[in-house]
Amino acid sequence: MTLLDQETAGTWIARWDAQQEGYVPDREERFTAMVDAVEAAAGRPDPLLLDLGCGPGSLAGRILDRIPGATVVAVDTDPLLLSLGRAVHAGRDGVRFTALDLREPGWAARLRLPRQADAAVSTTALHWISPAGLRVVYAELATLLRPGGLFLNGDDLHVDDVAPGLERLEGALRERRLARHRAGGTRPENWEQWWDAIGADPAFTELRGRSTEEVTGHHDSPSRLLSAHAGALRAAGFGEVGTLWQHGGNRVLAALLGA
Repeated sequence: MTLLDQETAGTWIARWDAQQEGYVPDREERFTAMVDAVEAAAGRPDPLLLDLGCGPGSLAGRILDRIPGATVVAVDTDPLLLSLGRAVHAGRDGVRFTALDLREPGWAARLRLPRQADAAVSTTALHWISPAGLRVVYAELATLLRPGGLFLNGDDLHVDDVAPGLERLEGALRERRLARHRAGGTRPENWEQWWDAIGADPAFTELRGRSTEEVTGHHDSPSRLLSAHAGALRAAGFGEVGTLWQHGGNRVLAALLGA
C-alpha cells in the first residue's frame, strides 16, 4: 500500500479544494452552514456523524475543527482520495475513513457503527447516483440514523423541469456568481486538470491506477434534480425535507428522520 506523508497530502487537498471552489465559489459558506446545522441538531458534544462520498475529507475536517468531540465515519469508494484523507488526518482520533460503495446494497450494515448516528452529511457527491440508486442509499441511511437524526446534502440541485423559468434563473445566478469569482483572478485548475496532475506524480501512480473517479467532466449527472433527492428521502422515512441554505441552485437540502 502506498504511504503518503501529511505534508504532501495537505498540498494536494489544498489544490483539490481550490479546484472545487472554481465550480462552487460559495463552497466554504455552504460548509459553514452545514456544520452550523450539525452542531445545532446533534444535541451532544460527542456526536457520531457520517460523511457520505467524503472524498479527501474536506468537510469532515471542518466538522472536527468545530466539534472536536465528534466522531466522523467518512465513506468513499476511491482509494486515492481516501489515502489523501487518511494521510492528512493521521493521528486525529475523531475520523475514520472507510472504503465502501454506496451503490452496493448492504453498505450500511458493513459500517458496523457502535450506535445510531446523530447526523449524516454529503457534499457534491450523490448527484452521480441514479434516481433508483438514491432510493436504496437513503433507505439504508435511514437504518443508521437515530430517530430525529439529520441528513444534509450540499450540492447543485436544480428545481424540476416543470419550472423551467426558475431553473433558468438559478442557472443565471450561478453563472453570474462564477463570473464575479473569476474576474481579475487566475482561473483555478479544473476537475480534469487536477486528476491529470496527481496522476502524473510518481507517488500516486499505483493509487491513480486503482482510482474509480471519472475525469471526463461534470455534465448530465443522473440525479441533478431536487425532486429526485426529496422524493427518495421521503420514501425512506424522512418526515421533514427542505432547503436549509441556498444560493441559486447551490443548496443544502436537509431532512429529519421520522420517529
